[in-house]
Amino acid sequence: MRALIVEDEIGLAEAVAAVLQKNNITADLAHDGEYGLDCALTGMYDFILLDIMLPKMDGLSVLEQLRKANITAPVLLLTARGGTGDKVMGLDAGADDYLPKPFHTDELLARLRALGRRSGGELRTGGLLKAGKADFDPHSLTLTYGGAEQRLTLKESQLLEMLVAHKEVYLSKEAIIEKLWGYDAEVNDNNVESQVSLLRKKLAACGCGLVINMARGVGYRLQEYANAPDRRGK
Repeated sequence: MRALIVEDEIGLAEAVAAVLQKNNITADLAHDGEYGLDCALTGMYDFILLDIMLPKMDGLSVLEQLRKANITAPVLLLTARGGTGDKVMGLDAGADDYLPKPFHTDELLARLRALGRRSGGELRTGGLLKAGKADFDPHSLTLTYGGAEQRLTLKESQLLEMLVAHKEVYLSKEAIIEKLWGYDAEVNDNNVESQVSLLRKKLAACGCGLVINMARGVGYRLQEYANAPDRRGK
């Protein structure tokens, strides 16, 4: 489970991220509206926590752009503006819920759980994701299948989590670079190709039938072969 926190109060954003991470939710931070929009448009977030008063682009404008781009992730507005008019504008712009600051972390988690149920999902408590027939733990960086474990590096783990979350579509190299290194990082396509190659080798060693396919000029996609051996519990 991955959340995006778009909040210009850095201390608050980091505190919320720490709470989410303790509850097995990976959290990414953006401190202005433009960068928050760029991150959210990748479509890889299960939840977006969005402040209204942001530099460069206000939260309502970010929200409107997300909905126009058919980004359907639940959005929880976090703001000090608690008037009824602001709530109405936020909900009309496409927000799913509204939480005025200051707030208690228990209420924040309860609202996220409610949003997860509404959108057909649940907050994960065990921290595991399904990667085909294998279990993938992004917190311990391990891929487990048939009683054997493959230890991943942080970048390999982040790449696998991204591919699992978007297994129905191809992910471009640009999207992978933005997510794994940041939009202003001095990396290029070779870095992506290197990480994909390393992860492919570990998936092959795992024997769980997962492969990373490439479409030239389009990107990468995770695929599971139906005839992979089922070694679970053996």
